[in-house]
Amino acid sequence: MEIATETERKYDVPETFELPDLVGAGDIAGVDGAEIHDLDATYFDTEDLILMRNRRTLRRRSGGNDAGWHLKTPGDGAGRTEHRLPGDSDEVPAELVSVVRSIVRRRPLTPVARLRTHRVETPLRDSGGRTLALIAQDQVRAESDGAEQAWQEIEVELVSGDAAVLDAVEEALFAAGARPAEGPSKVARALAGRLAEHRSAEPTKIKVNPVLAYAREQRDAIIGFDPAARRGEPRAVHQMRVGTRRLRSTLKTYRKSIPDTGIRDELRWLAGVLGAVRDPQVLEEKLLALVQEAGPEFAPAADRVRAHLEDQIETGRTELAGALESDRYLDLLDRIDELVDGDPFHTPDPVNRARKVLAKADDRLDAALASGVEEEIHESRKGFKQARYSVELLVPGHGQDAKRLVKRLTALQDGLGSYQDSNVARGVLRELGEGSFHFGVLYGRQEQVGREELAKVPGLAKAARRRRVRRLF
Repeated sequence: MEIATETERKYDVPETFELPDLVGAGDIAGVDGAEIHDLDATYFDTEDLILMRNRRTLRRRSGGNDAGWHLKTPGDGAGRTEHRLPGDSDEVPAELVSVVRSIVRRRPLTPVARLRTHRVETPLRDSGGRTLALIAQDQVRAESDGAEQAWQEIEVELVSGDAAVLDAVEEALFAAGARPAEGPSKVARALAGRLAEHRSAEPTKIKVNPVLAYAREQRDAIIGFDPAARRGEPRAVHQMRVGTRRLRSTLKTYRKSIPDTGIRDELRWLAGVLGAVRDPQVLEEKLLALVQEAGPEFAPAADRVRAHLEDQIETGRTELAGALESDRYLDLLDRIDELVDGDPFHTPDPVNRARKVLAKADDRLDAALASGVEEEIHESRKGFKQARYSVELLVPGHGQDAKRLVKRLTALQDGLGSYQDSNVARGVLRELGEGSFHFGVLYGRQEQVGREELAKVPGLAKAARRRRVRRLF
């Protein structure tokens, strides 16, 4: 599957519209070499158009230079991400279904509209012959639910240019009578009536308590990072895992007032599957940095560490891909939806609840540092993670006071995490290099790292307990 970023702007134009002379607009020096394409695209969605309501479009298109299947999803900034696959089958490819599985769940994807477009596409080149953008003059005929529509529009898509090219072309198009397109896409315009019906049926958004708002944010994060996590992308795996942890922690903090129905246990399972990919990724990065610092004579140790952890990562990715396609995962998403989109629940004062969670974490850390027991120190880190999340949800209502404390709790949690990471790293080094001089040296260095990280914890804890930092409490 090919994945690309697409940056384009669309404009409605009257039937008599003529493309203005664009030479001299920005860096455009040539507009020759136009090509004509007749495109025929069938769009697929669920009965309630859940893909389009979530800013995604799925189509199978013939004609043009990129015939086949296209799935467009939100990207960063002004661009969109496009997933492309060849093929002309009537069935949506499984690879594309998996990208939107967390949204469509078990709903079937069927044709919802057909668009035929007569396109005149012209490259916009600079003085060196480089294509900055493509400008397409489209005559569109759309069919949906037995109704037909027709209109003309202009599309300008970046190739090797930048936003300044789009701005210059836009200025010229507006001067010639163009105006911004009515909708974000052709198919959105074709299905505007059905989309309006489904959107009007959605519950009216009302102000909700911060606990519910925070829970919804984590649900959206899990779904949003799902596609990239399926590909094993480290950042997506990490962020999806953080979403599961935040939601599970919130359910624990408010367990007396939020109906759980087993969601916490399933979130623990999901976090574990994600951790089977993410933990060895992090450990590999740390250990290879340690080996590199030790010198070139430790290269054989690096090879052994890399082979061991890459095998774990690959196994974890395979298991994660299966888990995200499982009924167990889809059931979990359905249950989370029912919880956060159902009847609003009432919770105790979040500030007071966070105060109690934080006080408990403080006591647990003091006892752990006094005992020096590794497992107790690790458990205290979990306590501060829960405390941090309970304060995070206060940020929208309490601004800098909450942000300041979150920052200090994050630093403390990271310090405890670095100590725990050193313990895990020593375990791997012991497992891989028993009796080896080089691994023994690495083990000793990692042991020293652990002592140094633990020595920082009291200072981090003191910084997180300052009266100014805890002003909210």
